[in-house]
Amino acid sequence: MLRLVRSQGRGFRGCVCCQRRFQHHRHHQQNPKSVIAIRREDVNVWERRAPLAPRHVREITAAGHKVLVQPSNRRAIHDRYYEKAGAVIQEDISEASLIVGVKRPPEEKVYPHKTYAFFSHTIKAQEANMGLLDDLLKKEVRLIDYEKMVDPNGYRIVAFGQWAGVAGMINILHGLGLRFLALGHHTPFMHIGMAHNYRNVSQAIQAVRDCGYEISLGLMPKSIGPLTFVFTGTGNVSKGAQDIFNELPCEYVEPHELKDVSESGDMTKVYGTVISRHHHLIRKSDGLYDPLEYENHPELYTSHFRETVAPYTTCLINGIYWDPHTPRLLRRLDAQRLIRPVIPASSSPDHGCPALPHKFLAICDISADTGGSIEFMTECTTIEKPFCMYDANQHIDHDSVEGNGILMCSIDNLPAQLPIEATEYFGDRLFPYIWEMAVITSNGKLTPKFEYIQKLRERRESEQILKKGGMKRVLLLGAGYVSGPVIEYLTRDAGTQVTVASNLLNQAEDMAAKYPNTIAMMLDITRQESHLESLIKDHDIVISMLPYAFHPQVAKHCIKMKVNMVTASYLSPAMKELQKSAEDAGITIVNEMGLDPGIDHMLAMECIDQAKADGCTVETYSSFCGGLPAPECSDNPLRYKFSWSPYGVLLNTISPAIYLKDNQVVSVPPGGALLDVTKPMDFMPGFNLEGFPNRDSTKYAQPYGIESAHTLIRGTLRFRGFSSAMSGFVKLGLINTEPCPQLGHTASPVSWKELLCRQIGLSTSVSSSVFEDAVYERVGRDDFRMQSLRWWSITPRMR
Repeated sequence: MLRLVRSQGRGFRGCVCCQRRFQHHRHHQQNPKSVIAIRREDVNVWERRAPLAPRHVREITAAGHKVLVQPSNRRAIHDRYYEKAGAVIQEDISEASLIVGVKRPPEEKVYPHKTYAFFSHTIKAQEANMGLLDDLLKKEVRLIDYEKMVDPNGYRIVAFGQWAGVAGMINILHGLGLRFLALGHHTPFMHIGMAHNYRNVSQAIQAVRDCGYEISLGLMPKSIGPLTFVFTGTGNVSKGAQDIFNELPCEYVEPHELKDVSESGDMTKVYGTVISRHHHLIRKSDGLYDPLEYENHPELYTSHFRETVAPYTTCLINGIYWDPHTPRLLRRLDAQRLIRPVIPASSSPDHGCPALPHKFLAICDISADTGGSIEFMTECTTIEKPFCMYDANQHIDHDSVEGNGILMCSIDNLPAQLPIEATEYFGDRLFPYIWEMAVITSNGKLTPKFEYIQKLRERRESEQILKKGGMKRVLLLGAGYVSGPVIEYLTRDAGTQVTVASNLLNQAEDMAAKYPNTIAMMLDITRQESHLESLIKDHDIVISMLPYAFHPQVAKHCIKMKVNMVTASYLSPAMKELQKSAEDAGITIVNEMGLDPGIDHMLAMECIDQAKADGCTVETYSSFCGGLPAPECSDNPLRYKFSWSPYGVLLNTISPAIYLKDNQVVSVPPGGALLDVTKPMDFMPGFNLEGFPNRDSTKYAQPYGIESAHTLIRGTLRFRGFSSAMSGFVKLGLINTEPCPQLGHTASPVSWKELLCRQIGLSTSVSSSVFEDAVYERVGRDDFRMQSLRWWSITPRMR
């Protein structure tokens, strides 16, 4: 039996046991083991969470520690509940040695020489929080970051992930209701609101259940077709989202079954599938998946999600962590393909209710990695504006859910929408580690484990200095046809200065006058070695647009000066010999970075990698490309205009070629035979194209990884008539590598007819008819050839 007592003149005091507990509590408040404070969240209007709930505070105070709580009218759990749990509610928390919060405090409110715990968002050297990090170091604050609290396997132990998933799923169901309505469909999803509109998660779940009940009654418009929800990842985020999805009349299927249910599934239920790594990741080389290898070398893998899952998905709930080295789920190009209009095969449109414009309708990117696994998710949405529309033209509209495109929700502070449950959940995980958490900063320095942050920061700051103050200096060697576009592109960045060096100073000066931040220099590479080396030393990178024979000479000086170099030319044997020297110097020399070779390599590897990812074996590889004028500008007999070195173009017509056809190596000898094997290219009939083999195609089997191919040819693309005209020039001896005395610098001016007469052994005094007959005999009566010769003869005198 409890004995009741009365205080002297103070009314009822309580039972003896409560009296002792009160005295014990008062003793510890006066002589606490330590003082802990919960700070007020004040950096975001929606932040109503706390790191610890009242029941956690009650256990801490019972253990003899004092807890201070800054008063807050925004916090979802009222101050009185913390006070009842034994906390002291007061503004001044400077007495505390450990101050805990959820988000970062304003820099001016950080007390020096304290221990703080919160999500600092500094471990990736995030620019927005570097001022905070500076302040923490200056004030010798010990920082404990929740993101770095991990178990022995590296998994985070203190996080809000599950409630991010719960809130995200509620939000996207609400968003689907709005999106369907914009497309002309009233659906049961209209009964679901945003997560923060509910007093607690139980109310939200009831709304989802009500929606599910109507779906089970068959009240979804048939024109919508079966709905499919795809969850990526198997962590707490994905599980939280699935907890809400499970309140609907749902059926889970395997990823390979998604296509069937999306076309002919039951309209009284919704379908879900959970995608793990092994479902969509495959090694680029052979299409297999090795989980251990993927952990260590994710760059060796690609994802076939875009082909095997996305086309049959109504709503994607993305909850996977993305690293720049890992494959993306969806790229911008994939979005364009997914937005193409389709009509569900399983149903006909309802009267007055059109079918959906496309199957893929919505994405809830709970991970909120901008530009990450969902490449076109380039900016997060907010609780105020939770949705945006992304269309095939890469436009993002934050003000409407109408039009064609994908509805996206990517709020980066989702748990703030369910603050009470999120606080309880987070506090349960934080409480066991409240006195033994991992430390990032201590005594004004980064601890050894986190010194990398300073290196990341220094690198980013140096890049910013270059952008804002210092100039990135580029040395461009050559002032020919290709140099102008290079300069135009580089000087779009006001922080880039280009030095264009050429032995034709007037051409360099013309370019310097045309483009900003461009300097012209006179440089004869055959005579000014020391000047070349000095120029290279003063620049950050060298782009060589000189004839290919000069690249090794430039590269040797770049290696000596440790300056990176880029060329558009083929990798010659002489350049290949410099690889070890370049590696030892720690520089990068990139060759074959033009159109052909260059862009064709990149397109080839994209195609080949995707083929392998789809489980295919490459048996035939045929690639033709070329820089062609616009059809309306192909107004000369060659149907061609020189956009690069004319010498290179002409030399290519008399070069040898090697390619593989049906496992047989075909060799085309030098001297013009290449033009005789030209074939029509009919893949775009309206352009009237032709193509011929380009150099040695066989050497690309190994770099491309297509040793399995029995046919391998890389070719040059031209408008029809080019090869015939060029063949005529070859037959007349006008294209060869031997010097022509009549065209030397000291030779007398010569007419077109005089030059041709000497080339074919005629007297220059012959009549026009004899001359024309002789030319016909040499080149044949080909219209293209004769048109070209007549066109060139318009110029009466030449050198």
